[in-house]
Amino acid sequence: MLIREFVDQDWSQVWPVIHEVIRAQETFTYDPAMTAEQSYAMWVESPPGRTVVAVDGGRVLGTAKMGTNRPGPGAHVSTASFMVAADARGRGVGTALCRDALAWARARGYAGMQFNAVAQSNRSAVDIYRREGFEVVGTVPGAFRHPTLGRVGLHVMYLEF
Repeated sequence: MLIREFVDQDWSQVWPVIHEVIRAQETFTYDPAMTAEQSYAMWVESPPGRTVVAVDGGRVLGTAKMGTNRPGPGAHVSTASFMVAADARGRGVGTALCRDALAWARARGYAGMQFNAVAQSNRSAVDIYRREGFEVVGTVPGAFRHPTLGRVGLHVMYLEF
């Protein structure tokens, strides 16, 4: 598996991954009715942010976006988001994307990385983030409406560099 910068030609494979994830409504707070155009504008970061893909051969297995969490006085903290194709989960794609984002943020001098809305029920993501050193610094009770579990908490997670 190779993680590399996103190029526009990747969109035809990235969009189905994003579409699958947001339509499931199990992990992201994105509108499941988002169009490909709306998703592109939301997912593909302009510099100094970055969007990457994890590929195996010619196939996109997952994608990540990263950048500054908040402007101004909060600009020293980074953030990132990750999506992995359903049939590629459990193969280390999410971990590899997370490590890539962390290396990118550290190399750019950020003081840490913050995840603003990690569904408490997304155990695989929470486990990956904890293994990489993140801590849950707060949970907003019932802030995420899971399609089968009902309202679950949204974690704010942080890793200081």
